[in-house]
Order: sequence, then C-alpha cells, then structure tokens
Amino acid sequence: MILAIDTSTGACSVALFGAEGALVGEAHELIGRGHAEKLVPMIEAVIGNHIPSEILVGVGPGSFTGIRVGIAAAQGMAIGWGVPIRGLSSLALIAAAAEEGETVAAAMVGGHGELFVQEFTRPKLHEIGQHESLSPPLAARCVKAPLVLGPAAERLVEERRTGHAIVCHPRAAHALRLPHALRTLEPKPLYGRPPDAKPKAA
Repeated sequence: MILAIDTSTGACSVALFGAEGALVGEAHELIGRGHAEKLVPMIEAVIGNHIPSEILVGVGPGSFTGIRVGIAAAQGMAIGWGVPIRGLSSLALIAAAAEEGETVAAAMVGGHGELFVQEFTRPKLHEIGQHESLSPPLAARCVKAPLVLGPAAERLVEERRTGHAIVCHPRAAHALRLPHALRTLEPKPLYGRPPDAKPKAA
C-alpha cells in the first residue's frame, strides 16, 4: 500500500492506495493553517490498521511551513515503519487534476506577491521547463498554457486576460497520476525561492 500526503498549500491532503494503485481512502481539507495539528489525525483516519509499504510526500514548492510539516511527518513514519519515502512535485500534483488540454499550467501563491508557476504536457504530465517564482505580470507573459489550475489560477488568468482558470489545491488522491520522475524526488523541501531569513555574516 502507498500513503501519499501533501501540505504545500492551505490544503491538508492524504490518500491511501492499495493493489494496482486503487484508491482505498482519502481525506482532503482546506484548512489554511494548522497542518501540524491536522495532518497526523487525518493520516490515522485514512490508514486505519494498515501499514503502508511506501510513503509519497509533497516537497513543494509552496508554503515553507506546510512543506516542512509534511516532510517531517513522512520521515517520522518512514523510520517507524521501516519503509521508503519519496518526494512528489506539488505543482505537478495540481496539474494532475486536469481532465482536458494538451498543455496545462499550475499556479500557486508564492512569497512577496509572486506566483509559483510551471507548465506541463498532458496526459502524461511531462514538465515544460522548471518551476519559477515570478511576479504576476511576468508570469502572465511567460505562461502560455490556456488552462491554469491551482490556488492562484484566477490571479494568473486575470492578469493575462485570457485562458481558463480552475481553482484547486494539490490532492493526494492524484499522486499516482504523476509519472515516475515526478513522484520519486528526494524527500527534501523544494521551496521554489530563497528564504527571507538569512544568516548573519561572521
């Protein structure tokens, strides 16, 4: 069984997959903040008495705090159960919700008013370039995919004045829609931009 979790945005999302990738159960809730308090009870409710043989965790980009909470929980469980842990691209997880279009874009809120954006081909979700943290005007000029998904989809489409927006968050139940390369990342934070806090010079 595979346990998938993502806490990179305001959503707290958990899913359990069984034989041949069948979805056994999921919990997906838009909570804004409080992932640390919400995540473990959600996992316990979804897995019941099962012990997963593998853990997939969203590594970002996204919320610094949310990403750290998800990875820390996944690492703790992986050690306790003695199972492998692998990272998921959170932007790809957003794009996995698309049911149409040859190319799609994922957009989420970044820091300092910027947007995390990335484009993908469908249906196999190959990356078109790397994810970027861009101001809304620059993102509007760079992102060409007509369909934009994610928490910041409307913001990007409004700035661009063309295209179709679907507001959604990364959903763990879509984890196995990702190709192997996008769900076997290193289980470490992919913040998408440098942290605001910088160490003082010696």
